[in-house]
Parts: sequence; C-alpha cells; structure tokens
Amino acid sequence: MNTTDITALNVEQLRQYCIDLERQSSILEQRCTLLEQRNAHLEKLNAELTAKVNWFMEQFKLAKHRQFGASSERTVPGQKQLSFFNEAEKEASSEPVEPEVETITYTRKKRKGHREALLKDLPVETIEYRLPPEEQVCPNCGGRLHEMSTEVRQELKVIPAQVKLVKHVRYVYSCRRCEREGTSTPVITAPAPSPVIPGSLASPSAVAYIMNEKYVNGLPLYRQEQQWSRLGVELSRQTMANWVVYAAERWLEPLYERLHQELLKHDILHSDETTVQVLHEDGRPAETQSYMWCYRTGRHGLPIVLFDYKTTRAGKHPKKFLSGFKGYLHTDGYSGYD
Repeated sequence: MNTTDITALNVEQLRQYCIDLERQSSILEQRCTLLEQRNAHLEKLNAELTAKVNWFMEQFKLAKHRQFGASSERTVPGQKQLSFFNEAEKEASSEPVEPEVETITYTRKKRKGHREALLKDLPVETIEYRLPPEEQVCPNCGGRLHEMSTEVRQELKVIPAQVKLVKHVRYVYSCRRCEREGTSTPVITAPAPSPVIPGSLASPSAVAYIMNEKYVNGLPLYRQEQQWSRLGVELSRQTMANWVVYAAERWLEPLYERLHQELLKHDILHSDETTVQVLHEDGRPAETQSYMWCYRTGRHGLPIVLFDYKTTRAGKHPKKFLSGFKGYLHTDGYSGYD
C-alpha cells in the first residue's frame, strides 16, 4: 500500500469519526432537551403538591380550632396551648435589653380628690381601731390620753359570690268567730311575689346572674355548672339552659318588641349583616351559613341596638324589619338594601 492509499484511509476514518461525533452530540442534545422538559414538569408538579399540602394543613388547623378552640381564648400562632397563665414568666428576662432613655425632671401639681372621685359610688365599710381604756395612759407622766387625730388607709374589699336559699312563707288567715258560729269562714292568704318559674328554684337574681355570666362575661353554661358546684349547689347546665330560654321569651321579648317600636320612630338608622353558624339547628347542617342583621339608631337620641337572626341574606328581611320606618338608612353597598 502506497502513501496515497494510507492518506485516503486516514481521511475516511476521520470523516467517519466526525460523523459519529455529530450523531452522539445530536443524541445528547435530545436527551438534554428531554431532561430539561422533565425537570420543568417535576418542578411544576412539586409546586402544585406543595400548595395542596399547605392548603390541607391550613384546613386541618381550622378544623381543629373549630372543634377544640374557643373564640374568646386566642392562642399565639405557633403555640399549641394557651399562654395566658404563664405569659408574665415567659416574657420576663433576667437580662432584658432596655432602650436608652432620656431623664427629664419636672414637677406636677397633684390632683386632689381624684381617687375619691373614682371611688365615690362604692359602699363604704369603716373599721375603727382604738386603744382600750386601760392603755390610754401616757407612758411619760401617767396622765390620761385623748384622741388627737386619725390615720386613714383605704383598700378595696372583694366579696365573692355566695348562694343562699330564700324561703317564701305565706301565712294563711281565717276568722275564729265565723268558725264558732258555723257561718262561711273566709280564708285570706298574705300576698307574696309570684315565682319566676312555677315549681322551680329560679329567682330573678339567679337567672339574671346566669345570663350575665354567659352573654356579658362569655362564660359557657358547662363552666357555670362547675362554678355552682364549687358554691355547694348542683345545678345542671340543662336546668340553666331552660331558665335562659324561659327568661328570654318572658322577659326580653317584650322589651325587644318595645325597643323595636321606638327604633322605627327615628329618622336615621344604621344597618349591617354578618355571617354566623348555628349548631344543632333543625333541618340544617352545622356548616350552613346564616346571617345576623344588626340595626341601630344614630348618634342622637335614645341609643338602641337590635339584632335579627335570619337564615338567608335576602333583602326581604330588612324590608320586613323596617316596615313603617321613614327616614335615612345608612348601609354598605349590598344591593339587598335597595
């Protein structure tokens, strides 16, 4: 084989080698494109799954809060238990970082009678401390001591709730003369106030106390049941619930209707509605949304605030509630008020 044949062979091998390299490069480019596409797809899928996991976690937290939480007892985000018991100890630090402060010296005239003005409506109990007569002797000369002045210290005294049983005894009277003469004998019974609930232990003060604890102080009936037990009275939450319903129907509904009549006499009213959920409502699932409509008077005149519970947000509800009202109604942009 001559030199020309060898050169031609090398060129052919080199050309074939370049073709193979181009083929491999094309295959690698295709694989790289496929991997990039797959990577983009996996990144998109991972983002979707992460969003779903976060959504499910949020729903799980909300479900736990609805099941176990209480609206009046807020928890700190990230904590599992309430912190109102040990808040001071937790937030305290042995080496607190204090901000730099500027010392300013000035004098201020003390307001006289400020504390007395704050305490003027409280009942006062006075406890006096005197020396017994045998000790009212001067230690120097043995003469008789006299009252020169007094030192007064004030403190607030708290009287915890207490329960007592009140017996209403009505005396019944008859005429002995009529009994002796055999004529009709009149029987007269001393008047007494009617019971709140016939055949019940309920009193006006007890029912008012329970309703105030529940609706003003936010204390549920099951906690009030424990509170009554600590006072020595076994009063079930079912009994208290019956008292509350009875009082609402007999005491508060007439007052509500009277306030409703007075509210409609004003010429400026305000109204708004908000969603509420009612548990154990007949014929409706617990997660169904209902609405609490609020109506109140304006700034001037008798302040009246009334709530009207309805199952829908339909405009027929304010139309019915405000029937007979003539004036200006201040609301938001909800079309139901039109």
